[in-house]
Amino acid sequence: DLFGVSMVVPLLNLHIRSLGASPTVAGIIGSLYGVMQLFSSTFVGCWSDIVGRRYSLLACILLSALGYLLLGTSTTVFLFAISRVPVGIFKHTLSISKALLSDLVSERDRPLVIGHFNAASSVGFILGPVIGGYFTELEGGFYKSSFVCASIFILNAGLVWMLPWREENTSSSEHAQETNSNKVTENFSAKANHDLRFQAEAAGSVASDSPFRSSWIQTAVMLKRIKGIACSDLWDIFLVRFLMSVAILLYYSNFGLALEERFGVKPKLTGYLISYSSTLGALSGFLLEPITRLYQHNTYTVLLHSSILTCTLILLYTSALNIWTVILSSTFLAFSTAVGRTCITDLELRLGGSQARGALLGVGQSVTSVGRIVAPLLSGIAQEFSPCGPPSLGVGLALAAILIMNVNKRKYCGTGNVKLKTQ
Repeated sequence: DLFGVSMVVPLLNLHIRSLGASPTVAGIIGSLYGVMQLFSSTFVGCWSDIVGRRYSLLACILLSALGYLLLGTSTTVFLFAISRVPVGIFKHTLSISKALLSDLVSERDRPLVIGHFNAASSVGFILGPVIGGYFTELEGGFYKSSFVCASIFILNAGLVWMLPWREENTSSSEHAQETNSNKVTENFSAKANHDLRFQAEAAGSVASDSPFRSSWIQTAVMLKRIKGIACSDLWDIFLVRFLMSVAILLYYSNFGLALEERFGVKPKLTGYLISYSSTLGALSGFLLEPITRLYQHNTYTVLLHSSILTCTLILLYTSALNIWTVILSSTFLAFSTAVGRTCITDLELRLGGSQARGALLGVGQSVTSVGRIVAPLLSGIAQEFSPCGPPSLGVGLALAAILIMNVNKRKYCGTGNVKLKTQ
């Protein structure tokens, strides 16, 4: 998935400019894609809880493939904009895949498996731009890259269709086995169980009803699920995700420009440093097993310590006096951010219960999308004061996230009393 996407994404701005679009138009189209992702991720994630992972994953893969096929035929700015619509709405294959993994593995193994998943995703994103760069040297290289990307998505759809599936709704049995000492999980699970009963009662009539009524029932269940998440006490964990994502985005926002201004580093060396960090981030996913064993599978503590390390490393980068300090901070930051991303996803799923994993992951993705919208604005304002302004602001946001985690320590640690699926 990400191998195909990363062949195309770095070339998008170059291609739309070659079609005659102004920088403003190119920026607007790019922003619209982000806005579509923001609003669709929660609905698509919730939809996957209702109709099943296989059906929703197939639909998202095929509609994304359609978007990249249209991109491969875009000879005008209008066609380019149209091609981004299906991708903007349905390119949520990664979050649905994470929800599927959460369905298949025990809570104890979930951080490890999601870490491996993130590592595979990172490897795809490292290799893709190299192949995309090769295609750009050929005549019609962008169109070839788009068609190859669409072909990869179609291949993925074939794999999803062919692989053996045993999709069961185990939420009720898991809920019966779990003893939730955490109030958040109890409240959310109660709402989710109500939705499951509503869905089960409606399922008998869907087969004989019209497609319109079936879609209406699915929409009603989706809205009830989303309302349940909105009215739950999960705001703090989503706020932690938002603050940490913005802090990291601020660190990278003017990374190349700041290195050039502070240390006279050439863009080529900056590119090598970013690739080095990305490679380390991919390898970090395979270190989660010994880390979780060391922490006795306490996700909260791992997340807290990784956040403290991230905050410290951004502060070290901000106050660096030479390029070697920057390399040192980048080395360990790639590790801490990879571990933090995995742990915060696992903590969201632990707090929210097992009935609405897709919806929870969708909301988390929406929160990150808001961060991607806010971070460039904050970065621009902070750069008015200093090249070190954005990462300095990131340190403050990371400290706020750490404070929130400490204040809500009892809530997070309460999830440790929940019995595991395998028990």
